[in-house]
Parts: sequence; structure tokens; C-alpha cells
Amino acid sequence: MTSPMELLRSHLSKVRIPEPTNRIYKQECCISFDSPRSEGGLFVDLFTFLAFGKEYVGWNYEKTGNPVYLHIQQRRKPVPEDRPLKKPTLLAIGVEGGFDNQEPEYEETYSIVILPDFVSLPFPSVELPEKVRLAVDAILLAEGAERREQLASWTAGKKKVSAYAMTLQQIDNGVIVPPSGWKCSKCNKTDNLWLNLTDGMILCGRRNWDGSGGNDHAIEHYKETNYPLAVKLGTITADLEAADVFSYPEDDSVEDPLLAQHLSHFGIDFSSMQKTEMTTAERELDQNTNFDWNRIQESGQEVEPLFGPGYTGLINLGNSCYMASVMQVMFTTHSFISRYYEKQSLKAAFAMAPADPTLELNTQLTKLGHGLLSGRYSQPAKETDEVGNSKATISSTNQEGIPPRMFKAVVAANHPEFLSMRQQDALEFFLHLLDQVERANAGKPELDPSRSFKFIIEERLQCPSGKVAYNRRSDYILSLNIPLHAATNKEQLETFQKMKAEMNLESKEIASDEIVRPRVPLEACLANFSAPEEVFDFYSTALNAKTTAIKTAALTTFPDYLVLHMRKFVMEEGWVPKKLDVYIDVPDIIDISHMRSKGLQPGEELLPETVSGGENAESTHVTADEDIVSKLASMGFNYFHCQKAAIKTSNAGVEEAMTWLLSHMDDPDIDDPISNDSRASEAVVVDEASVETLISFGFQEDLARKALKASGGNIEKATDWIFSHPEASSSMDTDTASSTAQSADVPGLPDGSGRYKLMGLVSHIGTSTQCGHYVAHIYKDGRWVIFNDSKVGASVKPPKDMGYLYFFERINS
Repeated sequence: MTSPMELLRSHLSKVRIPEPTNRIYKQECCISFDSPRSEGGLFVDLFTFLAFGKEYVGWNYEKTGNPVYLHIQQRRKPVPEDRPLKKPTLLAIGVEGGFDNQEPEYEETYSIVILPDFVSLPFPSVELPEKVRLAVDAILLAEGAERREQLASWTAGKKKVSAYAMTLQQIDNGVIVPPSGWKCSKCNKTDNLWLNLTDGMILCGRRNWDGSGGNDHAIEHYKETNYPLAVKLGTITADLEAADVFSYPEDDSVEDPLLAQHLSHFGIDFSSMQKTEMTTAERELDQNTNFDWNRIQESGQEVEPLFGPGYTGLINLGNSCYMASVMQVMFTTHSFISRYYEKQSLKAAFAMAPADPTLELNTQLTKLGHGLLSGRYSQPAKETDEVGNSKATISSTNQEGIPPRMFKAVVAANHPEFLSMRQQDALEFFLHLLDQVERANAGKPELDPSRSFKFIIEERLQCPSGKVAYNRRSDYILSLNIPLHAATNKEQLETFQKMKAEMNLESKEIASDEIVRPRVPLEACLANFSAPEEVFDFYSTALNAKTTAIKTAALTTFPDYLVLHMRKFVMEEGWVPKKLDVYIDVPDIIDISHMRSKGLQPGEELLPETVSGGENAESTHVTADEDIVSKLASMGFNYFHCQKAAIKTSNAGVEEAMTWLLSHMDDPDIDDPISNDSRASEAVVVDEASVETLISFGFQEDLARKALKASGGNIEKATDWIFSHPEASSSMDTDTASSTAQSADVPGLPDGSGRYKLMGLVSHIGTSTQCGHYVAHIYKDGRWVIFNDSKVGASVKPPKDMGYLYFFERINS
């Protein structure tokens, strides 16, 4: 009979010593969420370095014939007593001062296992062949591929050293600042005061939407003088690092390494000063933890934990809540459940997968679907007793959840921002996801679940001649402006603002639970989308002149799932990105039947595509490719400009036309009749300072450049362009082009009734999409459920008026 050691030696050709470039998986099964902590442990293929749970390692043996595995098991170490939860001082997870993730400790054991009979040999052992010992040592020493997605904080932003600090010029004007008793130089404000570090002026801060804060005197002073840095009086203490220094050109709280020297210039002895004001970050944290955080996370409510199929949490990988919230909603839709769970087994997905299944989106979506919907990983976490007695386990009220590491890596492969550990916009991720799903199911539209979200928008343009033009584009979302003037609680708002102004004069702060916010009905947002809009400088081919056209928008198809995006992130005066502090009253049932497009009506006459006669008339043999024009128009460009771009590039393609358009938007003849005579023009020159300003707002560099080109270099127009085009992303020039820039000619899209019921919402905590936290609430099995990363529970009071994305399911009559 062959001994285990002889059996191992006979398979040494199936053992490899990993190179530094090899991807090694040792924390998670590549087709399930089994880990070394799972029952049965984890098996690492010593030839491919892929890992498998005990239930799935046999499939790998059948597919590859690889028999030798490193078996890793982890057992939880006892915790002597519960660690006390500390109040957070930083909007972060798993870092000092942040929200404690209470990570337990584990001890790890190893063995060598040979399939198909699971013959086991101990490791470490000097009797093992040297090749096996070297291979296993290299695997254990290597950083696992999964750990590259390590836990990182989600924060509102860490302070950077200001680019203006080291070279700051201070005016020798004899100004001496007293240690207390400050007042704004231009009004009577005695709180929220900022000391300009260049000239020593003491001025009040910015005014908030509700009248609180200051009177904008500090920022007005910056606009007049360009003196860049100011420090908030009342935050200066012996701990200078905690002082709140703000850079106006960088539009952020910053670090000033020379702050002591800059303060001493005005006679300030920081060592004896007391803290009397909250810093900007503290105020934001206080606002979030007291209002958004509590309501959206339902803190303080007795939330009943839920377990079982469809109630599996997703572990936060560090700023991955934007992805977790969206994926929980996706796997509540019939289209995703059917494609990646009901009609796709894990074994079939693995059998069809390439050699490395971690790199294929369909496989990883199937893995995620089975992980979320099977109930296998949705069980109360087990806790050992104080002595570590494994028999005396008790069930926790929480579950551990599953880490979507491999899914994140593959869905983000073509998008550098989603690969990063930074917080992202849930809307942008939703659009990117559907774009990737559509590509992965190319040629198989009957399998593609993204189609259940896609619909056609038709824009109608009418010029004073009475003639019309129709433009169609496909989209996955209805992006809605929030008309604050339509608020239903105007009287309460006026009363509140008066009270707030009076309290400001008395230097009193109003409690967060007493703040009155505008309440805007969803119907008003939908009506705003459909309302007629004036388009200025529209070139009419009927009048052969510029004029003002009237544009209206409607839908030609109604999707199975209607997603509404609330444009809460806007630009306020001074080009400052701001989140609207507003409630949206969203009913459980909506009917958008009245938003269906009627198309070209009897008696309507279309605007001519070409101009007859005249020296600028377009040659009749060249007409714009409608496919190219509709794709460009879907990105928000002027329809006539899109026609001109297509013709000027001889209909070569969308990318060529867009390149031409971005380079010629400021041409003096851009609105002139289409002509082939002049094809070359100077490209828009983008000012690098403007690019830096947009980057300081939190936008990506290439997106900032595109927006500036599309806006003639004007920062205010560029920021408006970005916020008006949520589908725009930095990957527009790569393979991950915006999913909304699809051809409007999409046959077989779902269509039906315009009646929908609310089935889910994704809410955002924080002041920017680039920071904060996302939470999902989903209606399932007759009740609302909160999905807050790995925490899943019965919702007591879903924050339906605070959503960022709303998901509606069609009601089939």
C-alpha cells in the first residue's frame, strides 16, 4: 500500500514554488465565501495558488487534475472580556479614533492534503519534500491577493500640508490680536471667526443655507485680496495641530507647519489659549453623528437582526459601502436573482470560467449572488466563552457578513477610482456596474440583467418656425433636480430662519433636532424633469439663424426597474460643492404614465437636416450619423453641435466626434450652419490653475479637464457641467465609457405600465459623494430592511425622505 509520503512524492510535478509576481489566494475561496475560519477550512492549490472551500475543492480537482493542496484552518482565540465601545472622534472605520470594528484574533494551523481521498500530512515537518516546504513557506510569507483590498478608513478627508503655508507672505502692519474678545471687522458676529494669516483681519465665516454660520465676510475678503490662509479663532490651543486652518484657493482644511510662526507675527501666544469653538471637521462629525448618521442608520432604534437567505451583510473593505449598498439592491431585483442565482449554479459558473475565475465578472457575480441569497453565510456569529471553551458557544445578535473583495477587484479592473480605497459616488458605481454587466453579457441580450433598468428618453426641440427635432438616448437613471421653491413647508422654513437669525445675533447655536429642512414632493422633481426648457443660441436650420428653442423630455419606454437619482450635490456661490440639506417626500406608489413620449405628431414638420443654398451650406452628400449624434447628445452636448461634430469627422465614430467637439466648443462659428470648408481650429486651452481648483473640489483630473474643455475653460460652467452630468466619469475615453452613452436604437427593451412601487433606496451620510457613508433600505418579504454593511435588520423607520438613489419596481397590472 502506498504511504502518504510516497503519494506526495509521486505528485511533485503538480507542485510549484510561487514567484513574486504570482497572485496567491489564501484568505478566501475563489467561488464561494469560505475562508480558513469556515468549517473544513481552506485548500490552496499548490500549482495555481487558487483557494477553495472544502465543498468546492473537489470541483477544482475534477477540472484541473491538481491533487496537492495546503490546508489552512483558523480557530478563534478566546476574548477575556468585551472591549468597551468608545465614542468615535473620526468618521472612520477600523482606525484609531474611528468606529471600532471589534476584530477578534485567530490561531492558524496547516497541513498538506492530497486529493481525491483527502490524504493528510502534517506541516511543518522536516520529512516533507524540500519543494513542498519551499512552496508552502513562500505562500505563507507572501501577501495574499485578497489582502491587497485591506481594511482602510472612510473619512471626510485627512488634512494635507497647504501649498501656500511655507511661502506665506505676512504683512508687517502692526496688527496685534488679543487673546479673547474677538468680533468680525465688518459685522457684530462674535463666533465662527477667522483670522487671515496674511493681514490679521478677523472676519466671520460662511453663511449656511438656513442662515446659520457667518455672513461670508472672510471669503469675501479672500476674493478681494487673494490672501490664502485663515485660522479659526477659538480652535487655537497649545496643541497647534488641532487648530482649524483653512485654505481658500485649495478649498479645504489644511495643515500649516509654520502656524506658530504665523501666529506670533500677530502677537498670539498659543500656549495659554483655550478651545472655545468646534473645528469644521468636528462640526461636520457632530452633524453627521447626530442627524444623518442616526436617522439613516436608525441608531437608537431597537432594530431586530435578520438572518437567512437574502439577509446576508457585506463586510466593509474600507470605503466600500457605496458598492455594498448598491449590490444589496441589485440582488433584490428579479433580473439579477434569476441571472446569477436561480439559473446559474456555482458549479456551472466555475466549469465555464477561465483558468483564473477571480478575473471574470460573471463568475464573481454568481459567487456574490449565491453568497448573498443562499443564507449559508447569514447566521449569528459564534462567540466562545471567557475560557475559550469551544463547546460553550453563544450566538451573537450580529452576523459576520461576507467580504466582496474579489467582486470589487474584477468590477473595478477598468476603473482606477473604484480600485482605490477612497470613497466613491454610489450613482457612478451603479452606472459603471450596469455598463460592465452589459459588456459581460454581450451577444446574449436575453441573459443581460442590465436591460431591466434601461429605457429611452426622447427630447423634443421646437424652434419659433414651428418645426421640430427629436433626439433619443438610452439611460439607466432619471437624474432629477430638486426644486427648493416647491417646498411644502415654506412658512415653517421662514419662521425657523428668523429664529435662527435671532439666535445667531445672540451667539447661540440651535439644536440639530430643532432644524427645519425644506420638504419637496417627488412629484415636483418629476414635473421639473418634464417641464419645457428654453435653449438659447439654438441654430435653426429652418430659419437659417440662431434663435431660442423650447426643449421638453419624455420617456418612450418604461423600464422594469426605474431608478431616480436626486441631485443633492450642487454648486453654491464661489464654486463651492454643497450637499442640499433637504427632505424628499416619496410615496410608495408612483405613476409616470403622463411622462410617456408621444413622438412625432400629425401635422408636425421636422427641422431640415441641411441648409439649402448659401456659402455655408453643407454639402448634401454628407449627413450626420444618427447613432453618433444620439450618443454624444446623451452626454449632454448641444444636439446641433453633435451633428456638426459627426459631419466634421466624416462619421468616423463617437470618440473622434467627441474629440472634435471638445476642441471646438468655443469656436466663434460653432453655431453657424454646418460646413465642410473649415475643419481645423485651435483646441480649447485648459488653464492648469483651473484644473487644480476643480481637483481641490474632489473631482478627478481627467474629468476636470473634460469639463473645462466642454465649458470653454470657465470653472463655474465646468462645475455645473459635472454636476449636471452624473453619468460622466474619468473613464469616458477608456473601455469603461459611460453606460448612458449607448445608442438609442436598442431593440427589445422592456416596456409596460408607468405605475411603480418603491422597493429600495440608497442614502448618503456626509457632505460630499467623495466621503461619508452609504446605507441601503430595501422592502422585502413584506417589510423594510436596513442593510448597513455587515449589519442587517428589520427597519423600524426607513428614512424614505432622505434617499440619494430611489429604486422602483414596475407594478404589473
